[in-house]
Amino acid sequence: MKASWILPDGRRVEAQVQHGRSLMEGAVMANVPGVIGECGGTLSCATCHVLVDAAWQDKVEAISDYEDAMLDATEAPRQANSRLSCQIFAADDLDGIVLRVPGA
Repeated sequence: MKASWILPDGRRVEAQVQHGRSLMEGAVMANVPGVIGECGGTLSCATCHVLVDAAWQDKVEAISDYEDAMLDATEAPRQANSRLSCQIFAADDLDGIVLRVPGA
């Protein structure tokens, strides 16, 4: 599955993410600046904060209560389309997804 991350300076990083892997894992493997995934995807650090492009917001799974609470601890200000990329998993219906890496 293809995913794209748009960096704060407008550059785009694209990568193939294996089905079932989180988009945080895909970003780390593709060396996407600003997506750190310090906790390794255990939903305890909020360092994989991304903004889901409007065209994809209805296609990602619903946010859990715990992720919702963790989004209050992000370095960049939380927005309506904020998600933790460790909680979005590669699947056929997300092929081509666009995520923005927020600036601090």
